[in-house]
Amino acid sequence: MFYHLLKYVLLGPLLRLLFRPRIEGLEHVPEDGAAIVAGNHLSFSDHFLMPVVLDRRITFLAKQEYFTGPGIKGRLTAAFFRAAGQIPVDRSGKEAGKAAIREGLGVLGRGELLGIYPEGTRSHDGRLYKGKVGVAVMALTAGVPVVPCAMVGTFEIQPPGKVVPRIRRVTIRFGEPLDFSRFAGSADERAVVRAVTDEIMYEILRLSGQEYVDDYAAVVKAEEAEGEPPRKFPRGER
Repeated sequence: MFYHLLKYVLLGPLLRLLFRPRIEGLEHVPEDGAAIVAGNHLSFSDHFLMPVVLDRRITFLAKQEYFTGPGIKGRLTAAFFRAAGQIPVDRSGKEAGKAAIREGLGVLGRGELLGIYPEGTRSHDGRLYKGKVGVAVMALTAGVPVVPCAMVGTFEIQPPGKVVPRIRRVTIRFGEPLDFSRFAGSADERAVVRAVTDEIMYEILRLSGQEYVDDYAAVVKAEEAEGEPPRKFPRGER
């Protein structure tokens, strides 16, 4: 109930008015049935702008920190994400990752649309980072298509650390669904899930035009926080 109130009354019309999103490839998102929408993650605004343009409800796996923040702001953020039906994900380790996969499979098992950011965190510099394999495990286990999605311009309106977004037009681009039925029964094969994840990330890269970094965003963030110089990668390197 609250999800639809936000989307169609309280928040959605305002976001459409302010950011005038260009929507490309919306016809690629299935009208019904379970599917995964896998996107790049450039901004806190992504959580709101993608659902606004979709005709269907989408449930995201959201980082647990959004539900556990301190103070009034933290409580309001947690209440908002819970009311919108988003699922908290603990990113602290392997077992936590398995729990997130179980939650995602539950959404898909109900025939719903699941949103996921395979990078596992927001890009801190606008580049596209290596995807984590959970998206592939869920796609192969549930036997569902993956729709790649590129958010374009959201880093510029609200990069990490900026609270109030700039008012600029953004583009949300959906690619053709990726069918991995040829890998049915291979969700526990490391090489297969890595290859499927890389294929998904390549399609996101193709849609977004970002520079690609063949390492995990969290690793690069940690290195830079320790004073190591930013890595340089040729555009599109995989």
